[in-house]
Amino acid sequence: MFTRVKKSGLYEYLQIVQNRREGTKTIQRVVATIGRMDQIRAKGEIENLVRSLSRFSEKVLLVLSGKSDVRADAKKIGPALICERLWKELEIGKIIRRLLAARKFGFDVERAIFLTVLHRLFVSGSDRSCDRWHRDYVIDGIDALSLHHLYRAMAFLGEELADQRDCTPFAPRCTKDVIEEDLFLARRDLFSGLDCVFFDTTSIYFEGEGGETIGELGHTKDHRPDLHQMVVGVILDDHGQPVCSEMWPGNTTDVTTLVPVIKRLRNRFAIGRICIVSDRGMISAKTIAYLEEEKISYILGARMRRCKEVKDQVLSCGGRYREVHPEGSSAKDPSPLKVKEVVLLGGCRYIVCLNEKQARKDAADRQAIIDSLEEKLKTDPKSLVGNKGYRKYLKMEKETVSVNKAKVEEEARYDGKWVLKTNTTLTAEQVALKYKELWQVEQVFRDMKSVLDTRPIFHKLDETIRGHVFCSFLALVIRKELDRRLEKAGHCFEWADIKQDLKALQEITIEDRGKTLAIRSECLGTCGKIFQAVGVAIPSTIREVV
Repeated sequence: MFTRVKKSGLYEYLQIVQNRREGTKTIQRVVATIGRMDQIRAKGEIENLVRSLSRFSEKVLLVLSGKSDVRADAKKIGPALICERLWKELEIGKIIRRLLAARKFGFDVERAIFLTVLHRLFVSGSDRSCDRWHRDYVIDGIDALSLHHLYRAMAFLGEELADQRDCTPFAPRCTKDVIEEDLFLARRDLFSGLDCVFFDTTSIYFEGEGGETIGELGHTKDHRPDLHQMVVGVILDDHGQPVCSEMWPGNTTDVTTLVPVIKRLRNRFAIGRICIVSDRGMISAKTIAYLEEEKISYILGARMRRCKEVKDQVLSCGGRYREVHPEGSSAKDPSPLKVKEVVLLGGCRYIVCLNEKQARKDAADRQAIIDSLEEKLKTDPKSLVGNKGYRKYLKMEKETVSVNKAKVEEEARYDGKWVLKTNTTLTAEQVALKYKELWQVEQVFRDMKSVLDTRPIFHKLDETIRGHVFCSFLALVIRKELDRRLEKAGHCFEWADIKQDLKALQEITIEDRGKTLAIRSECLGTCGKIFQAVGVAIPSTIREVV
């Protein structure tokens, strides 16, 4: 049955009509005529009739503006639905609950950690802001949590263990290390081992002192030498999946961290053969000596300008470059990577890599600086001394300032080049491609640094600081797993779009006269494809809340 308006003469009448089938025809029968539209509208009888009929429906909740006392609440459901599934399938929650089995906290620590990780993924910021943020989201099991519960959960993750066998000189062994090892074992069927790992570091500064031992003044990558900081290192496998994280005091230098990390990595994950791939910030004579002594394979970026051996011998050595074509790429690449191998006396093996497109760009950029410099030398040469961009190309002699032609020629030697030092048996082409993967993995590090943008950090204890930062590592694990599944499904989405579209999926609950319905908003943009890739069913558009 349905309603219709029937016009008769000057007036319109509201009727209830029933469809009835007679043979092959559908016949309409007027069940009742309610009355003239102008009269029943004036009396408000239409609203009364609809409200009366709604009492007999289990799936209809009626909202008449100005005529009912309605409560409505809208919350975001997309982020928790997707991340909860990944959290479960990666067994993160299971691992945490197993570690909590013998502990009695009086609140759900696993839920507090999940809440913090979810907040870090979609907003980032302090735990204090997380306590306010979650009220706009539907997240199972967090209703009883408050700010001090989040702090205690962070302390659990960062608390020191009684067994300190695999600690480093810079940091103790903590609960978070056990979680990393169990996560590695849980997914070990996906790969045979850590044949190749990528290692990089970043720094995070504190608003306060930064704990008892972690916060120290050091070389800052955030350009805040006035603030205490900590150093965070992350190790990835050659698929870009995070393996573990390391946290050290802020005065720890990169060159001193690689050896302890390798030792700890081999013990923690029972690794036999391993190849370390890292950039030039990690290279030192002591590091190289240890790697050689332990027969650990490495591919390390060399400092072209600072290393005398590289500058004077490797780059001066003759020989023809060979083109490198990655698997699946076209051999007609207009600017392919080129490599040549240089073996010095004593057996030190270097690979010189050349990107001619980058070389042309480097030359053009330098020429633009020189042209600008020559123009400014004609007007006010003394003002150029404090300019970092110009200073290295200046030559000052007594009262004269000119362009340093020798420096220009020297810089031209480095255009589009980088040099690798390795002890592997891989070909020069394979070494170059493996190091080039580090560039791809550096995108993961850029993601990591955005996720690890955990500031402001107000924690005052080492253990809560470690737990706070480790939640960023878990957020990175979730994000990379989501990226992997989207890539497997043939999708490539920007993270900003993923966050926006998942947060746009909301559920509005409307309560009226003891009946509550939940209405889901439309899936927009990438949202539907994300649910499909992760294997999560999209909630019904309308459902009754019991």
